[in-house]
Amino acid sequence: MSPSLISQAESLIRDTGARLTQPRTRVLSYLLKQKEAMTHHEIHAHLPGEPLDAVTLYRVLEWLTENGLAHRIAGADQVWRFSAGAGQQNHEHAHFQCNSCDAITCFNDVPLPRRVKMPEGFVSEEVDFLIKGICPRCSKK
Repeated sequence: MSPSLISQAESLIRDTGARLTQPRTRVLSYLLKQKEAMTHHEIHAHLPGEPLDAVTLYRVLEWLTENGLAHRIAGADQVWRFSAGAGQQNHEHAHFQCNSCDAITCFNDVPLPRRVKMPEGFVSEEVDFLIKGICPRCSKK
């Protein structure tokens, strides 16, 4: 893991006012390096260094999500995937899920409708915008 990613992860964790732990730092620095959102299983299988037990990884991912350092995305397959939010408090942006490889990518630059007209009595708190198609990697096959 690059020292700059570790330093960035440590800084983001410290900014929450919470205790800096090695598992939090490892997982966040790993997520910061990824271009696509990853499942718990993928992170567990590919996280460099000593393996974290599955429960610790789950707790770290929950903590990162609750503190706005990562966000979780439910794909069309209903599997949670996690992506570094880099301090982004609101993750209302488009997500793209490949129909071939199931990879999910955050599209931070795709504008979303700012207001969704809701029926009377309903209050929107979050918009989940999932675009499905074929990613560039799979379209080259």
